[in-house]
Amino acid sequence: MKFGINTFLFASPFTDESVSLFGEFKKMGFDGVEIPLENRGDFDPGRVLKAIKKSGLECCTVCGAYGEDRDLRGTKKQQEISKRYIKDCIDVCNGLECDVFAGPHYSSVGRASMEKDEAKKEQWKKVADNLGEVCEYAAKRGVYLALEPLNRFETDFINVCADALKMMKEVGSPALKIHLDTFHMNIEEKSPAAAILAAGDDLYHFHASENDRGAPGTGTVDWKAVKDALLLTGYDRYVVIESFTPDVEIIAKAASIWRETEKSSGALARKGLSFLRALFGD
Repeated sequence: MKFGINTFLFASPFTDESVSLFGEFKKMGFDGVEIPLENRGDFDPGRVLKAIKKSGLECCTVCGAYGEDRDLRGTKKQQEISKRYIKDCIDVCNGLECDVFAGPHYSSVGRASMEKDEAKKEQWKKVADNLGEVCEYAAKRGVYLALEPLNRFETDFINVCADALKMMKEVGSPALKIHLDTFHMNIEEKSPAAAILAAGDDLYHFHASENDRGAPGTGTVDWKAVKDALLLTGYDRYVVIESFTPDVEIIAKAASIWRETEKSSGALARKGLSFLRALFGD
């Protein structure tokens, strides 16, 4: 198994200056880094790729940041903004020699309400049609879009793996895959292990975080069941720590991180990685 770290734990936005983090990530023992693109132009992919290679890491994933104006089920303007953003992220994947763009590509994060059945059907069709367009763009560039279910407090649209699989089937593109996260699964899935098994070969990205968004191994997530399910599916892509502390204020506010679960971001990353390597016997 390969292990990565999401840079949201240390910086937001990720910029050219953030490459200074890579050496420390390598010393901690990570194999790869997951880089969020908040806005086009935040960093130079060529410069970042050079720094990644120099550090001995690889870019395992680019991850999305879906604010209010990026919504594939929103207004026409929001849909167009979101599609342009997704295509920008796909281009950045190419620039970083990365083949997975992960996240809740279907809607803005935080949009959650009791929608009527007719509205749900209309929104579902909008998202499927829009994902079909961006998946075509991704397929031509050798990039996969990994669709992430979020918990009920962050979206009312795709909350469990079954929802994501349904959307994947409807879109019908080989470029659309699944991204699962232990934090969200711990809230929404009856069995996270069953969700992993249901995703099977279509699971292309995996986030490791505790029930409180802290370091893996410090909370209530059933990690043995998670590990066993991943191994049964033959999953051989990255397990990425996506946990947070109050250190990066803008991310802490977005993720509702109001208290410390570890003394620092570095302490969280080191503790989480040590646990995961022991869990998988690496």
